[in-house]
Amino acid sequence: MSIIGTDRAGYGGATPLVPPDGAGHGGATPLVPPDGAGHGGATPLVPPDGAGHGGTTPLAPPDRQACVDLGAITGNVAALCERVRGSQVMAVVKANGYGHGMIPAARAALAGGASWLGTADLAEALALRAAGITAPVLCLMAIGEPADAIRAGIDVTAASVAVVTRVAQAAARAGVPARLHLKADTGLSRGGATRADWPAVVEAALAAQAAGRLRVVGLWSHFACADLPGHPSIADQLAAFADAVAGAETAGVRPEVTHIANTAAALTVPESRRDLVRFGGALYGISTLPGGAPSWLRPAMTVRARLALVKRVPPGSGVSYGHRYVTERETTLGLVPLGYADGVPRAAAGLPLVSARGRRWPIAGTVCMDQFVIDFGDEPVAAGEEVVLFGPGDAGEPTAQEWGEALGTISYEIVTGIGARVSRTYSVGSS
Repeated sequence: MSIIGTDRAGYGGATPLVPPDGAGHGGATPLVPPDGAGHGGATPLVPPDGAGHGGTTPLAPPDRQACVDLGAITGNVAALCERVRGSQVMAVVKANGYGHGMIPAARAALAGGASWLGTADLAEALALRAAGITAPVLCLMAIGEPADAIRAGIDVTAASVAVVTRVAQAAARAGVPARLHLKADTGLSRGGATRADWPAVVEAALAAQAAGRLRVVGLWSHFACADLPGHPSIADQLAAFADAVAGAETAGVRPEVTHIANTAAALTVPESRRDLVRFGGALYGISTLPGGAPSWLRPAMTVRARLALVKRVPPGSGVSYGHRYVTERETTLGLVPLGYADGVPRAAAGLPLVSARGRRWPIAGTVCMDQFVIDFGDEPVAAGEEVVLFGPGDAGEPTAQEWGEALGTISYEIVTGIGARVSRTYSVGSS
């Protein structure tokens, strides 16, 4: 494994991991520039002989970081493409690539065989284009002014007559027809046109298409309970979507793609895999399915830090805000420079969710905004030693899945919650 760069910027940094013209659809694109310089040609963050995933790789400054294995993302996407062969794969890189860094994650996914990218909003989609990525991009939410996105060749979505009209007007300003996906609400009751509204939305889109303002290139929907295998709503939504597609096609829509499968559906409901499937968490080796992602997907993020301070304290010492933890005997406390502002939930207090020195330790007392404490007992720890919050689990460290289960949430919330001041560093080649 080699570390290729560090990044604090919002979307994974402005320095592309490949040249702008390398953003096609295939697996041949390198993830680093030919000279291997990574982000700005800085000195690698680990020596060339740095060890792999077992927590033995020397940790370089900064003292808190989220280490993202781009090789894992590429390998995950390649495995997913094989699993859903016959369908195109969209890599969803919204929310800063689920916290992993949008631009590096997008490039890694394209290198693994993804042919589409998905974002939540227009700013994310435009950032992909600004980074030189030319692959098809769908903006999944119908918010904001779409003219710039239309001009940049970004596909947009609509689920109401009002949004179809707004897209058509924006396309007129942009001077090019919009590429539009119409979204049907088949049972999630979130975005999408209801069964009652669908004919009017289709009619409005076809009228705008006839006027040369747009082309209806996609029809889509989203599952509510695909991560609950066997839930009756899954079959109901498949049938409702088939009806919506049939109605639109009868009216005259000729879509390039129809799509409803998210990660959970694509993995467990083969009949949901239409022209295109949308993978989100699976790219990063996580899933909301019971028990998490299948073992052939590798978690891509490891969050770790160095102990900022180590000290001996006497018995009866209250620890952190509220003294919710009090030492029972003389003991060694270690201060970890990560807090709830960095994505460590306050609810993690008392849970054995941190790994150090080859074992797990509970968080002692209240998680603060910037730091928390571990009671190491008589373990001979020293300032500067590494602690791991979560990773792929290779060395027994907790995983994001375990964090989610322990806190009554999902792994997605854990990884996307890692804050901006936790530097992302990128490695390649582990998978």
